[in-house]
Amino acid sequence: MASSPSRTARAFAAPADARELSEFFAPQHTPSDALPDPAQFLHNLTVGVLEVFAGVREVDQLARWLTEDAYRKLLIRANLAARARSARGVPAKRPVHAVLSVRHSSPADGVVEAVVIVQGPARTRAVALRLEGMDRRWRATSLALL
Repeated sequence: MASSPSRTARAFAAPADARELSEFFAPQHTPSDALPDPAQFLHNLTVGVLEVFAGVREVDQLARWLTEDAYRKLLIRANLAARARSARGVPAKRPVHAVLSVRHSSPADGVVEAVVIVQGPARTRAVALRLEGMDRRWRATSLALL
């Protein structure tokens, strides 16, 4: 009888546990020196958020720059704004806002807290944002329209 070639088992190093695997694929912290200046990002994100509230931009277009929690809160607020416009019979129209100032500080490495002052036709408002460096880009972890 002919002998069959022996098959050797390949060594596969399984992850130590599921926690180690999930940490490997989780968003990775990025230090501030590896990130661009946040001022332009803050300006553009603020304009995008105001357009979402006005109903002329989809929340999905901002999803890549928001964490999951911030995205959900923005989605809920955008839906409430859409319902309010619908109840009053007001169509969505592009907002006319001027960004007056962008102020930011860094309380920790890879973290920026900012306030953007915007002037609209009826009043001046502030948008407070917190950015964190994740996967070599800025992502908003919190935002509030005041």
